[in-house]
Formats: sequence, C-alpha cells, structure tokens
Amino acid sequence: MSTRKGNARQLFIGIDLGTSQTAIISNRGDRTLVRSVVGYPKDVIATKLLNSTKVVGEEALEKRSFLDLYYPLEDGVLKEASEQDNQAAKELLEYAIAQVHPQPGDQIYGIIGVPARASVSNKGQLLRIAGDMMELAMVVSEPFMAAYGLNRLTNAIIIDIGAGTIDFCAMKGIIPGQDDQITLLKAGNYIDEMLTSAISESYPDVQITPIIAKKIKEQYGYVGEARQEIVVELRSGGRPQAYDVTSEVGFACESILPDILESLEQLITVFDPEYQGEALQNIILAGGGGHIIGLCQALTDHLQGYGNVEIVRVDDPDFSGAAGALKLATELPPSYWSQVGDVIGD
Repeated sequence: MSTRKGNARQLFIGIDLGTSQTAIISNRGDRTLVRSVVGYPKDVIATKLLNSTKVVGEEALEKRSFLDLYYPLEDGVLKEASEQDNQAAKELLEYAIAQVHPQPGDQIYGIIGVPARASVSNKGQLLRIAGDMMELAMVVSEPFMAAYGLNRLTNAIIIDIGAGTIDFCAMKGIIPGQDDQITLLKAGNYIDEMLTSAISESYPDVQITPIIAKKIKEQYGYVGEARQEIVVELRSGGRPQAYDVTSEVGFACESILPDILESLEQLITVFDPEYQGEALQNIILAGGGGHIIGLCQALTDHLQGYGNVEIVRVDDPDFSGAAGALKLATELPPSYWSQVGDVIGD
C-alpha cells in the first residue's frame, strides 16, 4: 500500500544485491531477478550491433562475445578496484530499480542486503551509490533480511547461500551483532570453479567454462545420493557430445559442506545452553544455494550428534532476502531505520 509524504508517493523496495544475481521486490507487487553483470561494447562494430553503450543482466551474458563484461560485486560486496567497476555497480542498481517501474515523482525508500560481515567502507560505498537514486536507503545483513521476512527472530539460525558468500546469522530476539554472524567466501562461485576443474580433469578435451558449469549446477546441483544420472551436452574440438558428469556435480557441490558444518557448530554456541536445542530445530536455508538437492538432509545427518535437528529450505530461495527487506521497509517507520542498519538520505 502506498503512503504519502507531501504530494509525493512513496515506493518501498527490497533488494538482495548478489554476486551472481540481484533480486528486487516492490510494495506494488513487482519482482524480478537480474544477473549481476554489465557489458560494454568492445569497439564501434559492437556498439552498432548493440545499438547502446551498455547492456545489463542476462542479455550481457548472451552477447558476451563482443562485450567487455564487468561483475561489480565480488564475494558479495562491491568491488573497489576501478572507476569502471563503480560505474557498473551504479548501472546495475539503476537497472534493477527500473524493473519495478518507479513513476515520475515517486520517492524511493529501499533496503539493500549485504553480506553479514561486510566492511564499513563497502557499506558506505554502496550507500553513496544508492543515495543518488533513493530518498532513503539502508543496508542490512542478508541473513537478517531473510530471518525478518520469515518471522524467525528468536532461537533460529539462518544460512544464506549466495554466489559470492555463505552468510550465517543467529537470531536471538535482537538485532544480531558481529559475534552472531559469520561469512564464508566459499559459496556458489567456488562450486562453479570446482565443477569446471572436475569436468576438465575427467574429460581433458572438453571446452568448459565457469559460466557453463554454473548452468549445469543450477539445473542439476545435488549432494548425497544422486537421484538421476546427469548427462549434458558439451563440446570437444567444436563438436557436441554427451558426457556423464554425475560424480563431478556431486563432488563440486559437496565441497562447501565442511565449512558450512564448521560454521554451524560455531554458531550454535552463541546461544545460551538452554536455547541451543530449540535453535537446532529452527535452522533455515535461504539464498540461491538452497536449490541444491539434498542439502538440508545432508546437513541434518551430519549434525545428529547435537540432538534433534531440523533444517528447512525457504519456499522461494531466490527472493527470500529481498522479500524480507521489503517487509522490513514497509513495517519499520523510516525514522527508525538508522537503529537497524547503515542509512543515507532523508
């Protein structure tokens, strides 16, 4: 429901700005996923073909042969390497906001998710970019956004598996502090790298890239017992051929399990002993990595020594963070935002 400030309409948005993809939802019902990549033409011929000076998202990947691609996020946070990276980040955010169709005169109030342990400087960089596009912007940790959206605010653990990071958050009925959150850098992109290497080792003549590996993972990713034989078409010497990559996919996806388990075991101890049992039965798996088949069961099996364990996947892993951000934006009066996260704007 829209509210008003003077004669202006307020548009509330929740954004999960990710290394691989960005999810955005508005209070007017719009929602979309955008690949977090910006492409610029390599030369004048490319500019003519593109009929533009830039392209964002899936189209940039499809036309990557005549584009210079920039991924403005690395390990879940904005790159600070160059002015071009900063420009790409701005254009990605502008494009994402445009997908929820702001109208002339709208005042945009947005909450943006960042990794649990993002640095002060990186949050500041993101807020400076967002401040040019929004009346008020706030950054909060991604697993906290997911927890808020699911109303799991007490004795719960959120695991948010993205492309650049895996973020953990212990919810104890208050805004989580640094000791209540963990960020791992072995996440979806790490799986892609492991899968690329595994396929190359098994089939040395195959032409395989992390982009191809990512598509295989997103369609077939699993841990534990394989539910089906995974046969994909890959090219060797320019010719297509069918290859069985079942074991390679399982190996790559399971490569992140040890670090997830170690972090979970560490986070359990931040709860008071009398609440640890309840927290173990209230573990939530969010983020794009939640699509990996068998992950909840594999983690549950490994944690049986701690007692009764229940791990569930959110219904909509891709949008759980953005949905939580939107819920927070619409339920918390803007005057209180600075008590929850870092803020820029009115």
